[in-house]
Amino acid sequence: MKTPETSVGVEENYTLPPQSGMNSSLSRDQLIDIPIDHKRSRYPFSIVWTPIPFLTWILPFIGHMGIATSNGVIRDFAGPYVVAEDNMAFGRPTKYWQLKSHLARGGVTGWDNAVREASEVYKTRMHNLCCDNCHSHVAMALNLMGYDGSTSWNMVKLALLILVHGKYVS
Repeated sequence: MKTPETSVGVEENYTLPPQSGMNSSLSRDQLIDIPIDHKRSRYPFSIVWTPIPFLTWILPFIGHMGIATSNGVIRDFAGPYVVAEDNMAFGRPTKYWQLKSHLARGGVTGWDNAVREASEVYKTRMHNLCCDNCHSHVAMALNLMGYDGSTSWNMVKLALLILVHGKYVS
């Protein structure tokens, strides 16, 4: 049973760990670590990737990317003027890279606000495979939140980092 002291408000059955042993320089909001749920395709604070049929077969480093909110719901720039929510354009993720919420300016709230704001901007944009695409959407979210103190996220950097840091779903 949830109590007001343990409720996070992002996942119904998730509670925060006890406060003892937590780094006192960070707030509880900054230390939330919600586990990955592969069955439900929930990847909190993660960048997710899935292959694009035919294109990824020819160029294995090219794929479709999305970014998940604090509760794990994936948002992806799926095409012209479309940002999908919880339904990736090319199917469920095959790789993910879980980031640390406390490295986003504003913690959990900052993360979610940046993902929401980037999604609203991309709902007004034409999709361009080469220069304004799903990777650009994720980069904008990371730049808006100043993830890891940086505002220089871009599609090339993200493509390389998902190759290096991405974990396969199974």
